[in-house]
Amino acid sequence: MTDKKDLLDLEAEELKSELAALGEKPFRAGQIWKWLYAGELDFREMTNLPLDLRETLSERYRAGGLRIRDKLTSNVDGTRKYLFELDDGNIIEGVLMQYHYGYSACLSTQVGCRMGCGFCASSPLGFIRNLTKGEILGQILCMTHDINDRISHVVLMGIGEPFDNYENVVGFLRRINREDTLNISFRKMTVSTCGIVPGILRFANEGFPVNLSVSLHAPNDEIREKIMPIARRWPMDELLAACNEYARITSRRVTYEYALIRDVNDSAGHAEELAGRLKYTLCHVNLIPVNRVEGAGYDRSSRERVETFRAVLERKGIAVTVRRELGTDIMAACGQLRRDTLLRSGKV
Repeated sequence: MTDKKDLLDLEAEELKSELAALGEKPFRAGQIWKWLYAGELDFREMTNLPLDLRETLSERYRAGGLRIRDKLTSNVDGTRKYLFELDDGNIIEGVLMQYHYGYSACLSTQVGCRMGCGFCASSPLGFIRNLTKGEILGQILCMTHDINDRISHVVLMGIGEPFDNYENVVGFLRRINREDTLNISFRKMTVSTCGIVPGILRFANEGFPVNLSVSLHAPNDEIREKIMPIARRWPMDELLAACNEYARITSRRVTYEYALIRDVNDSAGHAEELAGRLKYTLCHVNLIPVNRVEGAGYDRSSRERVETFRAVLERKGIAVTVRRELGTDIMAACGQLRRDTLLRSGKV
């Protein structure tokens, strides 16, 4: 990684101090701040700055430290899949989805992941490192610049486990909430976790109403431990208790992500068991026909089984939806494009 300091890692007052050390007046920091959060990460394009300052910034600093290496746009629904290359040569993914309410960005928080979930495209590639706050910010700012429009929603459901990179993730969320940055409401942010219980409880007490999404994917510990190693550390009773505490403190319902895997967790009996566990809790279940990952040995459930599973939960009074699949023609599911790129390059 380059030794250049990342200006996106800095708070507003820290940026002023950095510019003061260069002999610049405080208003220059304000100008740079506005450029950055408008999505302009190339100092040379900050046209209201003196040329010599732009050259100095380019020589000494970076902004996010990433570039768009590849971009795929769906012909089906307009979803955009980004492959970002970091300063150290590593690559990560981001997805931009368009809904009736505006744009929603799905971002990565780590290069790789150490959680080892059996159905995930990122797991076989291993964990390399955490992303910095600036690198997480850089993803959404690159997207903003690319579409020249506002992004109103953010989900941290890309590559990595957000609570395994806790400080940078929370710093990122607080930053994009500021009125002088992206002004995104906490209620329009979602953090997804595979179930790190201490992270959930700590996050509950941060004082902001961010939506929590939990990768559950099983109705009991026996099945969950087979497909998610994290379940051996925190069993379901402990996990669900933490989720209920999160809902109590934040008054936000918890979303449970449930990837339906053929003949593993997708029977009507599994749905009955899941409903029993979630009854009388503030929650929502999001059913996801699992994406086929080469070598994982898991296949997606049939449409009939998906609908039966949904019907059982509804009958038991559990709020449930089947996730709308976006960008199916561009490998928009998490980790697919990165994995394909690394395989083609011979790096794995």
